Amino acid sequence: MEDLNGKKILIIRLSALGDTIHTIPLANALRKKYPDIILDWVIEDKASDFIVNNPLINRVCIIPKNRWKESKNKIKNFFEYLSIIKKIRKEKYDIVIDTQQLLKSAVIMGLSGAKRKITLDGGREFSWIFSNEIIKTGRKLFDLYYHVVKRNLEFAKYLGCDDLTPSIVIPDLKCSDEIKYIIDNLDKSRKTIVISPATTWGNKHWHIKGWVDVINAFKDEYNIILTASEKEKKYTSQILSFIIGGNIIDLSGRTTIKDLIYIYKNCNLLLSPDSGSCHIAWAAGAEKIVSLFFATSASRTMPLGNNYYSISSELECSPCMRKKCLLKGDKNICTYSIKSDKVIQILKNVLQ
Repeated sequence: MEDLNGKKILIIRLSALGDTIHTIPLANALRKKYPDIILDWVIEDKASDFIVNNPLINRVCIIPKNRWKESKNKIKNFFEYLSIIKKIRKEKYDIVIDTQQLLKSAVIMGLSGAKRKITLDGGREFSWIFSNEIIKTGRKLFDLYYHVVKRNLEFAKYLGCDDLTPSIVIPDLKCSDEIKYIIDNLDKSRKTIVISPATTWGNKHWHIKGWVDVINAFKDEYNIILTASEKEKKYTSQILSFIIGGNIIDLSGRTTIKDLIYIYKNCNLLLSPDSGSCHIAWAAGAEKIVSLFFATSASRTMPLGNNYYSISSELECSPCMRKKCLLKGDKNICTYSIKSDKVIQILKNVLQ
């Protein structure tokens, strides 16, 4: 096996946040095996928090997708994209790894000018035509029963890495003084449960009554913290409209990713659907995580670890891996299929 120390390697994982976190163990495995490699990463701005200033990574190339979306000058955006490609080519990478395996990432790999352009079999959108090395796994990109972290570590195995234990290194991200004060001054006589109920797909959401039942079961004996983005505040407001009293702190719309890392590090348990929140908590090293899976597959994306648990819908149509339910009647029925009594009992067991 070739010694890659001193070689220049570029990882392409553009989005999304959870998928980016799932790719960090690949970077960690490469860095452990080859401490003297130059390891760079190209990523879109929205997913970059865990990669910028990450000690595993030498240089980060950011695709400003958010700014491009807001801009009306498509021609200017295109020429900026070409300028980014030119900078990538100037680096003269020895190896480029496309972990995303979609057209947008594969094009960057194809234009990179790298000697070795590596991908896995099972990619989509003809992404493999831009590679010159395809690792045979016999699995599709969205294999429901093959964890995406283990799939990413196939690259590490192919490149001679011995330690394929999934492990994460994240940058030192400081939370706001406000959030630090709130968390540091919680009643320490009670354990703390964080509930992050919202996510991007409608059929990843648990029904409102489920969240209400869980909060009512724990709100008097535990510290309960709710988190959600600014866009998701309406959802947590709906939940809280059915709650009276209790030790509840609503941080909806008040947290950044840096804040969430601090919150998850210092809580006893996170409950969330399959979302960026549970992946952030995994990266932060949260004490315990319980994640709910409806349309998506726990076998593919649940947090990995001894104290991390998943509860999945048992309907025949789950997991469908579709953003929109295809059923003609009973739309998103999977989001009602996990009963609150079951979740409450599992949480009690986990918190013991």
